[in-house]
Amino acid sequence: MPQGREDLAVAGAVSRAAVGGVDVVIHSPEVGDIEGLKRFNTALRTAFPDWHSTLEELVAEADRVAERWTGHGTQHGEFQGIPAAGRAVAVPGVVFYRVRDGRITEFRGSFDVFSLLGQLGALPVPAQ
Repeated sequence: MPQGREDLAVAGAVSRAAVGGVDVVIHSPEVGDIEGLKRFNTALRTAFPDWHSTLEELVAEADRVAERWTGHGTQHGEFQGIPAAGRAVAVPGVVFYRVRDGRITEFRGSFDVFSLLGQLGALPVPAQ
């Protein structure tokens, strides 16, 4: 996964070549399609300017690649309606790719949304 801000449009997901390809298929509940992926990652990098990802595991076989990662960052801007509170987060996620002719043709990814919301203080605290 890309480190730092050098690739804002794809911030931790799909290579520049795949983003430019009109035939890439996105299967991701958080973003929907390639334009949604770009919007989501722009919002993520705006709210978490220090966002970076750590590759935890990578497995490849035939035309498939599986990636397990953890994203880290500190919220300094609003993110999907959640006001900035300076909280640091560590969020696990997975991505599965299909590759053809050296290009990503299919992307299926997800991350732990509830973990992110909990770390940002956006989930109700259970009564004791």
